[in-house]
Amino acid sequence: MSHSFSKIWHHTVWSTKQRQPFIDSEIESRVYKLIADEFQQLGCSVAIINGMPDHVHCLFLMNPTLSIASVLKQVKGGSSHLINQSDWLSEKFSWQVGYSVFSVSESMQNHVFRYIKNQKAHHKNQSSIRESATLIRLHGGAFDLDEHVSKDED
Repeated sequence: MSHSFSKIWHHTVWSTKQRQPFIDSEIESRVYKLIADEFQQLGCSVAIINGMPDHVHCLFLMNPTLSIASVLKQVKGGSSHLINQSDWLSEKFSWQVGYSVFSVSESMQNHVFRYIKNQKAHHKNQSSIRESATLIRLHGGAFDLDEHVSKDED
């Protein structure tokens, strides 16, 4: 084969620092646009971005010449910088340091797209912490829910 072919879907999730509900309905679309622009500048095609006031889900095609760590560092860093340069918030905005990333097969891409699209409805029944635990466990990871859930959230 003389040419390379790569099509790697990634579902990423990351939260605002200390899960502060910074991304309200007033700025949500602008924040998602900044994130999409950052992905685009890196040659990553975005299918959907959605989330809640304290976290974001993205489904995108990975640029095969870059690492997931470098892409997310740029997307998170660039978007938080631009958010802080705007007058959208009265306090300093930042993302938490970590993130979750899951590979998505072509056959599951539409399912994950719908899952991300329906975040608002989904979170009427499940907290962000419980969603994180479910996603990580579904993909074979360990997640100590007790370590992350306050007593009043149970």
